[in-house]
Amino acid sequence: MLRRILRKSTASLFLLLSACGLTSRCGAPDPVDEATFNALYASPNDIPDAPLKVYHLGHSLVGPYMPMMLQQLADTGHGYNSQLGWGSPLQQHWEPDVPINGFEESNGPPAYRDAKEAMSSGEYDAVVLTEAVEIRDTIKYHDPHDYLRKWAVAAWDGNPDTRVYLYETWHTLDDAEGWLERLDLDLERYWVGKILRPALAYEEVNNPIYIIPAGQVMASFVRKVEAAGGIGAIRDRTDLFDDDIHFSHFGGYLVALTHYAVLYGRSPVGLPHNMRLPDGSTADDPGPEAARVMQETVWEVVTSYPPSGVRQN
Repeated sequence: MLRRILRKSTASLFLLLSACGLTSRCGAPDPVDEATFNALYASPNDIPDAPLKVYHLGHSLVGPYMPMMLQQLADTGHGYNSQLGWGSPLQQHWEPDVPINGFEESNGPPAYRDAKEAMSSGEYDAVVLTEAVEIRDTIKYHDPHDYLRKWAVAAWDGNPDTRVYLYETWHTLDDAEGWLERLDLDLERYWVGKILRPALAYEEVNNPIYIIPAGQVMASFVRKVEAAGGIGAIRDRTDLFDDDIHFSHFGGYLVALTHYAVLYGRSPVGLPHNMRLPDGSTADDPGPEAARVMQETVWEVVTSYPPSGVRQN
């Protein structure tokens, strides 16, 4: 009799855990409503009056050289550290017993610093988090709303003045739904609707989590390039990528400009476009014409999207 009860209880527990995705879905709060969400971003961030120290947590759509490009765009004194993996969700970085794919290959001096140690140090003005793509699979299997909440709270526990950002990326160029079509839809339906708004509903999340809308910048810039039949060295969307998802030097520069505009709240128009890479070599230069359009596009996008935290046009 006791064995039957234990067996039944174990089966019930297994079904419960399976239904919850073996994580915390059963306790997920309802997303904050639209009015509450909009109110969080009604006032822009103050423009920093000093160089920032930034922590990047994510995967290969962060590294290996974009944070160094951002450092070159910013004021002297800008510093950064990171923890990266290969396609790593935030869950993978958080859970101590879950290995981080590509950890050894993705992390090395001087950029690498253990993520939890970095959060607890309180040394960072900004923490930039991103999620693994395919974003649909991450939402289905890795509870990104919960791990966004966990990392944000860890950053604020270390330093209540730290600004936390969610870096919106993209998906493969050959996506069946269409690359531009998905960028037009995914920010609101997935990044905001399934990740950010549920994360903001947790009681301990008392500050906004801002968005770095790099996917939106990519889409806007590509439309300009392809409507013009090419701008400078950039002929079409493929020139922003080395393969079907990882950015080229041109794409990395565009993403770095987007980070600069959001983190510093300043227009990137007029910034340099001749970048160095971590190994000391020179990055491919988009040239003055394409760089100017990139910079203008970045500023147009971030100043028309209140969750960026940048003063709106």
